[in-house]
Amino acid sequence: MSKPGLLVAVAALCAASSANAHVTLEKREAAVGGYYKAVFAVPHGCAGSATVKIRVQIPEGVISVKPMPKAGWTLETIKGKYAAEYEYHGNKFSEGVKEVAWSGGKLADDNYDEFVFASFLTSRLKPNTTLYFPVVQECEQGVSRWIDIPKEGSAGGHGHDGKSPAPGLKLISKP
Repeated sequence: MSKPGLLVAVAALCAASSANAHVTLEKREAAVGGYYKAVFAVPHGCAGSATVKIRVQIPEGVISVKPMPKAGWTLETIKGKYAAEYEYHGNKFSEGVKEVAWSGGKLADDNYDEFVFASFLTSRLKPNTTLYFPVVQECEQGVSRWIDIPKEGSAGGHGHDGKSPAPGLKLISKP
């Protein structure tokens, strides 16, 4: 293979691998009825464009969400009603954080960063299931929606059967 041909092949391989990379959770397993620190890894921008906003939808049963501020980014939480009432530290909660957004920063396409929040996984969640956190990644040019959730009983079960899988967390029983 000629030198220019090799460079084209390497560039194509790099482009394919970054196109397949998506927003993921650092820790992909957690116990129901316990605390969970969600660390969302953002490995790239949108087709070469810098990331300027990350929005994470909080699934039902995840409460007491406390996002970690990031230097240079604005933090916003959107609150709303839960589908059920949850007990936490002896108090009952019927509403809380439903979405977390970090915006105003600039994460270059060739850089990596993490976006974090602490939370509590209520005992109403079912062990041996996967909980999904849909993420929308907005860039200077373009948007990547990591929102595909597999249908129940589908092969894969970890959100990888779609083109834009939502980060998944396998729920286990409390030890």
